[in-house]
Amino acid sequence: MSVSVDNRRTRTRPALTAVLTVLILVPAAILFARVWGTISDERDSAKREKQGVEYISALAPLVSALAEAQSSALAGVSAAPGSLTAAVNGVAAVDQRLGEDLSTRERWTGLRQKIEQLPKVTGSPLIVFQAHVEVTDLSLALYSAVRNNSELVRDPDNDISHLQQAVAIDLPAAVVQVSRMGDLSQLVAKGNAQLQSVLGPQFGAAVQSVNLAVNSLTDNLQSAVDDTNSTTLSGNLVSGLDSFRRGVESLTRGANLGGVPNTATMATAQSQLQVSLSNLSGIVSREMTALLDDRLDDLDTQTLVALAAAGAAVLLTIAAVIVPLTGRRRRSTGTRPGESTRDMTVGPTGSDPGRRDLGAPAPAYGEANPTRRERSGALR
Repeated sequence: MSVSVDNRRTRTRPALTAVLTVLILVPAAILFARVWGTISDERDSAKREKQGVEYISALAPLVSALAEAQSSALAGVSAAPGSLTAAVNGVAAVDQRLGEDLSTRERWTGLRQKIEQLPKVTGSPLIVFQAHVEVTDLSLALYSAVRNNSELVRDPDNDISHLQQAVAIDLPAAVVQVSRMGDLSQLVAKGNAQLQSVLGPQFGAAVQSVNLAVNSLTDNLQSAVDDTNSTTLSGNLVSGLDSFRRGVESLTRGANLGGVPNTATMATAQSQLQVSLSNLSGIVSREMTALLDDRLDDLDTQTLVALAAAGAAVLLTIAAVIVPLTGRRRRSTGTRPGESTRDMTVGPTGSDPGRRDLGAPAPAYGEANPTRRERSGALR
């Protein structure tokens, strides 16, 4: 009976070990797969956002160059400025690398064709101005496409969310509207009554748009500073934002709302504004890239922790399986084949005196036990 009990236990233990192994590994594997998938998705999202920041950084010089080209065209210069050619080449290089991933190739191709046709636009100043307005509107639409396709618009962190709003919406809108405000002021001042009636409302809308864009830019940058863990964001933005605001104020004074614009003041303010735009856009882009790099570093750390936890779970499971098997193997080496340790009775001398030697021949039927005869003689 003892043999059957031991055999039953021997068969039950491996089955119980297998069940426990499954109960440990399956939930651990599901949890690891979920964590790994989340980390992978967040890493891919951060990389796409970095691509969006790189693309937006290339668009900033383009918007500034388009503003310069607009002013030159309205002044009677048909050739595109050198800054516009350089900016177009810069965006083209970035789009060649990232356009497919960000789905901007078709939009950029159409915008580039419009830019190349600008020097060929002829006619009245109003026609030239409207042609440049169309192109700058397309450039702002490209900003929006990059924000959406790179997922910058859905960033979960408040600091990056406010920074992308500032660099991809407020900054380019402010530059475009400031440029229009300055050029419209000159067109209104030089135009006849009919032209003034057409361009006057546009000039007023441009002034209002400038104020809204600058105020929104200031609010978003301040919110980013309030919600960030970056130690460099605040100091870098203060100087860049102050320079940008001074450029806008100088251009507004030069436009001389309701009076004759000061061309020299506006030209100086326009140059200052372009420099401050480039500086501020570079600061915001670098800060966003640094924040995204920190996020990627944190995700790498989470990946290592997840791998370590998964490895520990596997090692513990292997240990739980191997240790019982090793113990049974050790116990089995001390027992003869077909014999249970529970059937052995140890006597006073350490062996079983009542057990017959397996190698000795069994006594014949009826034969007296020699041991018994010797004992009988001794008694006699």
